[in-house]
Amino acid sequence: MAKPQPLTDRRILKIAVPIVLANLTVPILGAVDTGVVGQMGAAAPIGAVGLGAIILASIYWIFGFLRMGTTGLVAQATGAGDLAESGAILTRGIMIGLVAGSVMVLGQVLITHAAFRIAPASAEVEGLARDYLRIRIWGAPATIALYAVNGWLIATERTRGVLVLQLWMNGLNIALDLWFVLGLGWGVQGVAVATLIAEVTGLALGLWLCRAAFSGAQWRDWPRVFDRVRLKRMWSVNSDIMLRTIALQGAMTGFLFTSAGFGDVELAANQILWQFLMLTAYALDGFAFAAEALVGQAVGARSVGLMRRASIRASIWAFGAAVVMALGFWGFGPWVIDLMATDTDVRAAARAFLPYVVALSVVGLAAYMLDGIFIGATGTREMRNTVILAVAIYGLVIWLTVPIFGNHALWTALILLNVLRGVFLGALYPRLERRVEVHG
Repeated sequence: MAKPQPLTDRRILKIAVPIVLANLTVPILGAVDTGVVGQMGAAAPIGAVGLGAIILASIYWIFGFLRMGTTGLVAQATGAGDLAESGAILTRGIMIGLVAGSVMVLGQVLITHAAFRIAPASAEVEGLARDYLRIRIWGAPATIALYAVNGWLIATERTRGVLVLQLWMNGLNIALDLWFVLGLGWGVQGVAVATLIAEVTGLALGLWLCRAAFSGAQWRDWPRVFDRVRLKRMWSVNSDIMLRTIALQGAMTGFLFTSAGFGDVELAANQILWQFLMLTAYALDGFAFAAEALVGQAVGARSVGLMRRASIRASIWAFGAAVVMALGFWGFGPWVIDLMATDTDVRAAARAFLPYVVALSVVGLAAYMLDGIFIGATGTREMRNTVILAVAIYGLVIWLTVPIFGNHALWTALILLNVLRGVFLGALYPRLERRVEVHG
């Protein structure tokens, strides 16, 4: 068993800050994609790229379990000093990603048919979106496998590698966007080809960044890789996270769909405020990921004390970040809203509901951090059950109160969802410590 490393604030920030910076590159890429196709002088290409990207992102988001599950399992193996298992877990994750992505490629006709049945568009937009998807779908194996690569990098505290990976992929994507669309005139297909190249080369770079896992023979120790007990544990962890992710995706989709029923003004206001929440998520993800890695290593080392200190210290940093963001939204939010919308009614509505976003930035903190703590400790069954219960209550509250109180009830329900997630997991945290003590 490995000797635990000292837990310092510098170590926490060394993990968290690169993740925050990496996350900030994501909205920049989306803005460039939109801006480049916008230069074509028509609305249909913008809608096609946006729709195609959303379809793939919705599917890929479900596979987020592979990133989270890999982080928790690898962190525990690292904490236990089991380098052989750390490499084998990465191999399993990459294989899962390649197989899942290949299934998507083979089933692309069914995927596109189902997607356009759920979200129909004009004939022109749908035609362009199909062209976009036919190209980008070939990147699915690389994209899903990259979840496992990122999970391994986070678990082993190599988050600078995550930042390098994101800078490479998004930077290359932007450069190729400009060349293919504006230079060569490839249109929507050019955006898709640019993204495909970025995804495939990103996997190649990611494998190089994980070269420590491939330095020995452990990554191809097939009896270990396909060990039934280890595979069963990996399946249990990943399936729990997948169900939890689907439930949360349903809650977020329900929020946006319910918003559409309030009319164009409040829908637009909610969409603007949703971008504020995404910024909060990007910032807090860094500290939640730090908790995943540090708690996982503490569990692997069978140290309850280190697990508790890692949970508390990472959460303190996250709380500071959340307060800063809440104050920023309160002070600068109205100005940002005015930049994002010119319609006076939309501006007024967004300002009216801004206090909910300010509150969510702080009260949602426990849910974010406890997710990271439970992922690191692979307490995935508790995560699954508490999220399903919280989402069920959230849905009931929306059903009972939105017809009476409208958008105020919807935002209140979203706050309640995040509070419940934090309360439920917080109540179960002592179970994690007892589990470590029993196996210590």
